[in-house]
Amino acid sequence: MARLSDKAAGAVGSVGEYLAEQRRHAQLSLRQLSDLAGVSNPYLSQIERGLRKPSAEVLQQLAKALRISAETLYVRAGILDPDDDSDGRQATGVVDAVLLDPALNERQKRVLLDVYTSFVRENATEAAPAKKPSARKRSTDPGTD
Repeated sequence: MARLSDKAAGAVGSVGEYLAEQRRHAQLSLRQLSDLAGVSNPYLSQIERGLRKPSAEVLQQLAKALRISAETLYVRAGILDPDDDSDGRQATGVVDAVLLDPALNERQKRVLLDVYTSFVRENATEAAPAKKPSARKRSTDPGTD
């Protein structure tokens, strides 16, 4: 896995602190979020306090319960590098800029990154040369090969 950029690594901080902030923003108690996500209350408490590092599966359950992007949690937890796109190419600073912008809420960040990703994929598809069938026919005469 690619190394997190210094800028993104500083933004990652504690996934637990981020989860606690998102839980408060969603106006959910610790117990309510643990019920929604299907994780135990003590385990969620330990994650928020930085005592446990959650798996990708648990992060996905928490993201779904909080209605935020699982990818955002993966980046915060250091599982995913925001500079790598789905093709394995290095993304520009767009992802870092969006993730680090304090003026945007999580929904806005997710929407902007979704739009950006769709444009990148669309442009990659257009830039790929279309494969044309070969105009050269193979000879069926065994003596000509």
